[in-house]
Amino acid sequence: MAKPATVLIKLESTEGTGFFYVAKKNPRKTTKKLEFRKYDPVVRKHVVFKETKIK
Repeated sequence: MAKPATVLIKLESTEGTGFFYVAKKNPRKTTKKLEFRKYDPVVRKHVVFKETKIK
């Protein structure tokens, strides 16, 4: 069986609220860690979310 091209990653808030998004990423094309500015409903503002592994 072939490996799937995409893997699931967790985008965790840098505010320390514990809120996270789950996204897909193709590790062959995007080798660096993803970093997005998204909405965190716990602090009710847009903050930076960084990629971490799903455990």
